[in-house]
Amino acid sequence: MSRESIINILVVSFPAQGHLNPMVQFCTHLATKGVKVTLVLTERASKSLQTPAGTASLIEVELIPDVLPEGVAEVPYNMETVIAHLRASFSVGLPEVIEKRKAAGRTPKVVLYDSVVPWILELAKGSGLEGAALFTQPCCVSAFYYHVFKGDAGIPPENLATAVVSLPGMPPMGANDLPSFSYFKDDSQVVQSLVANQFVNIEQVDWIFFNTFDKLEEEILRWMRSKWAVKTIGPLIPSMYLKDSNEEDHRISLFKPLSQACMDWLSTRQPNSVVYVSFGSLACVTQEQMAEFATALAESNHSFLWVVRESEETKLPKDFKSKTSEKGLIVKWCPQLQVLSHGTIACFMTHCGWNSTLEALMLGVPMIAVPQWGDQQMNAKYVVDVWETGVRPKGNQKGIVTKEEIKGCIREVMEEEKGERLKRNALKWKGLAEEALLEGGSSHSTIEHFISHLSSI
Repeated sequence: MSRESIINILVVSFPAQGHLNPMVQFCTHLATKGVKVTLVLTERASKSLQTPAGTASLIEVELIPDVLPEGVAEVPYNMETVIAHLRASFSVGLPEVIEKRKAAGRTPKVVLYDSVVPWILELAKGSGLEGAALFTQPCCVSAFYYHVFKGDAGIPPENLATAVVSLPGMPPMGANDLPSFSYFKDDSQVVQSLVANQFVNIEQVDWIFFNTFDKLEEEILRWMRSKWAVKTIGPLIPSMYLKDSNEEDHRISLFKPLSQACMDWLSTRQPNSVVYVSFGSLACVTQEQMAEFATALAESNHSFLWVVRESEETKLPKDFKSKTSEKGLIVKWCPQLQVLSHGTIACFMTHCGWNSTLEALMLGVPMIAVPQWGDQQMNAKYVVDVWETGVRPKGNQKGIVTKEEIKGCIREVMEEEKGERLKRNALKWKGLAEEALLEGGSSHSTIEHFISHLSSI
């Protein structure tokens, strides 16, 4: 087989864990079917990644130099400058990579990119390549962002607290169900523009992929497909967590997971007895909220495994770890899929980031939804009211979820009949997710069709 007959693609992800993992998993699906995948990263972004050895053998990584925007001496942790830095770096680096590949007889067929960096499409088209966008958030959330982009989201600025928003293909939603960016404070407008501008050139995109599956979001998919050729390829989770699959876990982590410690501790617990708690790689809760979580877990009747990132540890109540060592384990990071698939896990208290939500659905684990920002509110709405696989504690007037609310939700899921119903629903979605990914399923067929198309161009 000549070099030119091999399918080569280039991949650009937004450098955050919630974006990297679904992108890498999609690339893994492609690579195991013979596609030569090259992930293009800036040198800065590559430094903190914890990459499994198997990933390196499947996916090549090409680093490009960091280019600072004009007038900027260094890249601070400021969203606007980070985005400008990415755009400056890839505007120079990506065309150079493409030309280098062409000269070496390894011409890429397509640039697969994260939808939040839509300007990558211009660079791909400028080099004569197709562009494929991967949306790493659900269709319902992305549809809402599209309405924000078009200016017709129907959010009344006055009396928002009591307003009900109705949009095509979606259930009625109140203020607590809509994406919020106030968490980002000074960056809130920048982040809102980032997600809304995913649609700035969608009419020119050759492929539009979503990390979801057809039966999970039927109504909103019907509406979206009336406008664009949307393809579902999810849930983008390692196939090793499906029946009869030996595929390895190729997820990338920005933190080092304490895998053995978690698995050893879980092996000492009874089946369906543990509350798993994690709020993802970015969420930061207040000290007051942390105290409510801690007290609820200490006073509940159940064991708990709680992921508290190093940056959050100082917010824990004094002596909490030592006082709860008999019933709980606190770790800085953990292998989430391994944990969720462990037979001792009975429920997942989660921020409802899309990856965590999909993982819980995929593995049949009921959720306690405690959303923090962005898409998480709407994900929580769907978890509770549409997919009926979880409960959501109410916040008080200060927005704090109290220990009483949390303990009540733990009881509901772990001890009451409602918990049995949530578990049955979760297992139903697990089955439908597996169906989508196995041979002949909607997501599996889309990936096969994409590869077939790449072979023909």
